[in-house]
Amino acid sequence: MEQEKALTHNRLKTPRAAAIAGIVFSVLYITSLVLVRLSVPADPHDAGTWLASSWKSINLALYLQPFAGIAFLWFIGVLRDRIGIYEDRFFATVFLGSGLLFLAMLFASGAVAAGIMISYNATPDKLVESGIYIFGRTVVYQIVNVYAMKMAGVFMISTCTVAVRTKILPRWIVFLGYAMALLLLLSVGYFNWTPLVFPLWVLLVSTYILLTNLRNKPNAASPADKS
Repeated sequence: MEQEKALTHNRLKTPRAAAIAGIVFSVLYITSLVLVRLSVPADPHDAGTWLASSWKSINLALYLQPFAGIAFLWFIGVLRDRIGIYEDRFFATVFLGSGLLFLAMLFASGAVAAGIMISYNATPDKLVESGIYIFGRTVVYQIVNVYAMKMAGVFMISTCTVAVRTKILPRWIVFLGYAMALLLLLSVGYFNWTPLVFPLWVLLVSTYILLTNLRNKPNAASPADKS
């Protein structure tokens, strides 16, 4: 009986942990994106003049990214646990694959950007003249604004589809997720602030899960627990 009680207690804690992880990811990733957008020109072919004045903001943004990625990985894992036995294999594969690809691209872009910053601190004059800056800047831009956001859109679509079948989210969040995912798939690269759509949607889903679990939290132990 004690073992059953412990398992039940862990199951009740799981969705709340997912919500907290999603909120942490959203806050950290939004902060990182805003710092980059305010410090770096939108044109990936700029001359690199921002490096001298904005390197502190960029370093802070790059410092936050690994923690955002860890929180997102936790969010994926516990969200799958929330779906439970109702998980569809096809959509679960797309859901997990797109989420992991987004995470890998997030880390890869951060590593390339960190390489650019370290190279600039070592040889500020040679970096821009050698062409390495243009190459690295373009790679980071393409990964963050195109490929990673495409995977984020696929992640949102697959999550919303699973949510429709399992009814773990209300329909208005699902339909809003579909609309925001289409925005990511079709307009990334044209609007500088479009990548913010993804963490804002994760924040919405996480907040709903957290509020739902706080509302459904049992106030007293059941007779089975007491026995």
